Amino acid sequence: MQFIDVTTDFAFKKVFGSQQSKDILISFLNALLNFGNHPIVNLTIVDPYQAPLVATLKNTFVDIKAYLDNGTQVIIEMQVLNQAGFDKRVLSNVAKAYITQLEKGDKYTELNPAIGLTVTDFVMFPQKQLESQVITDYTFLERHHKVPYPEEMRLVFVELPKFEKKLRQLKGMADKWIYFVKNVGSMKSLPKTLANDKDINQALTIANTTSLTLKELELQEKKLRWLREQKDNLARAEQAEADLEAALEKAKAEKQAVLEKAKAEKQAALKNAEAEKQAVLEKAKAEKQAALKNAEAEKQAVLEKAKAEKQTALKNAEAEKQQVEAEKQQVEAEKQAALKKAKNAEKAAKLQIAKQMLQAHADIAFIRQVTGLKKVEITKLKE
Repeated sequence: MQFIDVTTDFAFKKVFGSQQSKDILISFLNALLNFGNHPIVNLTIVDPYQAPLVATLKNTFVDIKAYLDNGTQVIIEMQVLNQAGFDKRVLSNVAKAYITQLEKGDKYTELNPAIGLTVTDFVMFPQKQLESQVITDYTFLERHHKVPYPEEMRLVFVELPKFEKKLRQLKGMADKWIYFVKNVGSMKSLPKTLANDKDINQALTIANTTSLTLKELELQEKKLRWLREQKDNLARAEQAEADLEAALEKAKAEKQAVLEKAKAEKQAALKNAEAEKQAVLEKAKAEKQAALKNAEAEKQAVLEKAKAEKQTALKNAEAEKQQVEAEKQQVEAEKQAALKKAKNAEKAAKLQIAKQMLQAHADIAFIRQVTGLKKVEITKLKE
């Protein structure tokens, strides 16, 4: 027994989007969208080609489109390749399905909710808080208080790589349908865990290769081959991107190493320059101190020499002074001697005059008046 891989758009549409797949799709959507107490009881599968009402909008091709009995649109897409901008495409598809409901003159109150259910064969949300969450469900929320906006548009994602349960671990229909989508292409027999549910059993019947025409098998093979080629291309692109990233990281590391080396060399150069500067300053300081010391010594020598010269000059001046004093004393002595001699000569002359006047019988009083001698001196001359 062999089953087709339903991750191709052809097989996915074959199992879930054919006209005989209505009950299968209802079970699938009720399991994954979890409408709670208001499950889907009826829906209409329509042509998934969305021709935009506005000429400037891009045409959109989705895998399956259905209208629920309450008017809600559901767009179901199986995506194997992680193409650039896929997240925006999903949002665009749902927004387009929502806004193209109205024609001119229609009221906004006639708008019905739109839901996008996307099954991916790659991890779309690698964030740590979502790394083990297989089903993620997005609606509009107020940014600060997380109050929900009326649920007019909703995005639900099922990431197959995050689903790691084995058959014995399956609990509930959501687990069974996700296991079916992820593993049906590799199953070789009909597991009882899945076959016990009539809708999954019906899906397995449709997915059985024996129920397909040769043309359908060929188309499925072409789809698988094309997906393998695209995966290989993506893998090469991712590898090239990884290589580029590695090269950039290497270049960044090398640049950082160069910068670190340059920084270290700069620091070493600054350190050496600082050391050299310090050495120059120390040398200049030592030379300055030596120069000051020499200048002080020279100053001291000059002062000592000046002091010695001053002392010699003072000594010479003192000697000269003493000599002058001696000469002065000598002159004074000579003067005194000359004065004494002159005085003696004058007195002798007076005495001679007095003597002569005595001889001329001059009166002693008269003699005293003329010579200025004392009476005793005059009297003594008579003897």
